Amino acid sequence: MGRPNRHTILSPGNICLAGIIFFAGIFIPWQSRAQRDEFGIGAGVMNYAGDMVRGYDLSYMRPGGVLYYKLNLNHMMGVRFGFTGGMLSGGDRHPIDAFAAKRDGSFQTGIVELSALFEYHFLDIRDEKNNIKWTPYIFFGVGGFAMLGGNVDTKGRSLTQPVLPFGIGAKHVLSKRLTLNFEIGIRKMFFDYLDGYSDGDIKIKNYQYGNKYDDDWYNYAGISISYLLYEIPCPFDFY
Repeated sequence: MGRPNRHTILSPGNICLAGIIFFAGIFIPWQSRAQRDEFGIGAGVMNYAGDMVRGYDLSYMRPGGVLYYKLNLNHMMGVRFGFTGGMLSGGDRHPIDAFAAKRDGSFQTGIVELSALFEYHFLDIRDEKNNIKWTPYIFFGVGGFAMLGGNVDTKGRSLTQPVLPFGIGAKHVLSKRLTLNFEIGIRKMFFDYLDGYSDGDIKIKNYQYGNKYDDDWYNYAGISISYLLYEIPCPFDFY
């Protein structure tokens, strides 16, 4: 057997998988000490940026949703394991240049994502001694997504790819157990076929190609509500 290729070992997919294992292995043991589990559900919109759309185009917003479990390490930090799903679409309806106008392409696809995120709150909203009810927060981590259905031709590339999620948000405490959250998350990809356009033979003037040096991105913005489970200590030891 030959030696494994260094570039294969250090591929984005393997790096993201190692990151998820790292988060799980390091932080899950805290559960026996933190004893604070949080479950959330939310809805929002997803958007795409790539060869067809630069920045944000509100006309291509599509519905999305999220389910997550968060392990609160303390009042300021937590680790969140999430499932995000929705639709993505884009097109040359508003061409970014003359080549895009000639290409006149479009795409749509379903997408599902699994992620492990580190979350940091700037204010302590769980300290009962103060009257702070809201806080901004940041999050970042690793994950992977899969494309489902749609009309995207990935030219033989895998429909499952790694992704690096990061973003900002704000949360408001509704009660001891309920929290309202709003966040905007961006996904850095290592993949340029989310829209089906990347490399191509520029000698063929059908313009059915994009910029292979510029990977695609997608984002999710939404509102969620989370429920916090407290462990109630028993004053008596029955064992």
